[in-house]
Amino acid sequence: MQEYKLRIEDMAAEERPSNRLISSGATSLSNAELLSIILKSGSVAENAINLSQRVLSQFDLKQLSAIGAQQLMKIHGIKSGKAVQIVACFELARRLETFDGQSKFKINSPEDVYRRLYPAMRESKKEHFVELCLDTKNQIIREDTISIGSLNANIVHPREVFRTALIESAAHIIVAHNHPSGDPTPSREDIDITKKLVETGKIMGIDVLDHVIIGDCRHFSMKEAGHIWKRIPAIKQ
Repeated sequence: MQEYKLRIEDMAAEERPSNRLISSGATSLSNAELLSIILKSGSVAENAINLSQRVLSQFDLKQLSAIGAQQLMKIHGIKSGKAVQIVACFELARRLETFDGQSKFKINSPEDVYRRLYPAMRESKKEHFVELCLDTKNQIIREDTISIGSLNANIVHPREVFRTALIESAAHIIVAHNHPSGDPTPSREDIDITKKLVETGKIMGIDVLDHVIIGDCRHFSMKEAGHIWKRIPAIKQ
């Protein structure tokens, strides 16, 4: 005899995840129930909740947020439609982490740099060297990825950094890069490139306010560690 598989439609109306979300709020649902709402449907063999439980047994939420549609489609029961729904959901969540209702994101501390860049960098297996061009009020006027390196090396030339700053007429810049190892402790190369950029900035008339290294849930500030000694200009109100 074929085993009967409970469908979402066969559940009592008040027990269905979508109805419980409406009546009790999203926090009342498990991860699998929330994912089942995104997936909308399961298959002949399993309902959306069972499918979601199986997906989450293979990947935790952090892992699930980092994999692409092609890899998701290798999971039995996940085709292109469901895969893109999952990827889109996590991408919106990442963008929300850096969303600021103000017209421009203002940098007041290394923590602000970390909050701005960590969501996009945390899953990367390569080093991304990013430049933040700032106006006189330390508001970001442009964010630019200068280079993408290997797991343990990222060569950056000052001319690539200051080209963007000159185009944007930036008053100051902050540079940052991630350490895929998760440890934000600077290497000798990190310190050397910081000093080189600071010296170039003096010649160009564009202050390098900081070089922030992004690790796993932590960061390192070259300014706070004393590797950038030049006085930061007062922020205009």
